[in-house]
Amino acid sequence: METLRVTSGDVALHVVVAGPAASPHLPILCVHGWPELAHSWRHQLAHFAGAGRRIAALDVRGYGRSDKPHAIADYRLSVICADIAAVIDALGGRAILVGHDWGAPIAWHSALRHPERVAAVAGLSVPYVPMGDTSFLDMARQLYRDRFFYQLYFQEEGRAEAELAADPQALHKIYFGLSAAGTDFEFLMTKPPSAGLLDGLAAPDRLPDWMPEADMAVFVEAFRAGGWRGPLNRYRAQDLDFAERKAVRGRTIAQPACFIAGEADVVRHFVPGVDLYADPGAFCDDYRGTTLIPGAGHWVQQEAPGAVNAALEAFLEGLWPDPLPPAVAPPLRPAQRRPAGSAGRPLPAARSRSRS
Repeated sequence: METLRVTSGDVALHVVVAGPAASPHLPILCVHGWPELAHSWRHQLAHFAGAGRRIAALDVRGYGRSDKPHAIADYRLSVICADIAAVIDALGGRAILVGHDWGAPIAWHSALRHPERVAAVAGLSVPYVPMGDTSFLDMARQLYRDRFFYQLYFQEEGRAEAELAADPQALHKIYFGLSAAGTDFEFLMTKPPSAGLLDGLAAPDRLPDWMPEADMAVFVEAFRAGGWRGPLNRYRAQDLDFAERKAVRGRTIAQPACFIAGEADVVRHFVPGVDLYADPGAFCDDYRGTTLIPGAGHWVQQEAPGAVNAALEAFLEGLWPDPLPPAVAPPLRPAQRRPAGSAGRPLPAARSRSRS
């Protein structure tokens, strides 16, 4: 295992790299979400490095050992996608992206904004949906006008930071509460809008087997040392993303893509009455399939690393000849839903399901 310090504009990024530098395969770059770290990909780093692939994971700006600018504007998707491009350049100039939670939109949008660098994309937890003419936060303000929704709660600067910093068990509650063992979606949906994020969330008597105390300590120390403002600023930058959507508005993902998630992920039901995992490849031109993993919640690559690694292996093995010929940037095309029956190929891992 080695570390890199990659500069993107005025920000320095911490990157962990594993696997042989002389691997003939395209490198894999893993992008974490909230509230995570490069350490969230420990199982994937070990597995794919052991299989002879070069694989990296970064602490996204605002997290861990990466720099933490103060301004909300420094956390726009366009800016973080430029960070991803800089890391890909440090890895050789072209890579396969794997993103979870916020890391999935970052990966999807990096594929749109930097197609010459992104060869393929695997999204975990959050399917790709193109930006349109209504911002996500405006939609959330309508859907959750009389109920708690964490992304709206995060908009007020300082409030969530204070709540999370004051509770030494905050990460224990979040990780357990959104796992398959702790998911209580009805509770999350029915709190009053005045509630705090942690109100009603209990810390587990013991951590689940997939999160040993030593690993939890890595996360706890990183957020104790680095604080919560940078991670929360990604949520606050969403209206800024919407304002500069012209470059990506209505675009599909041209690169080969797949989707992996836990069956019990709360993201699946963010829009009341809608299964967001029913058609996760709707806006991907070269969709290779969906894997929904039974018994896994939101932290899928940590809760079910074996199933996730198998699904990613199937995706990688189904790509073009590897190593690839020189990159040719795929064109951006307007979003179009494929006709019924044009399902992507299912991935032969866990409980795979093709779209219908």
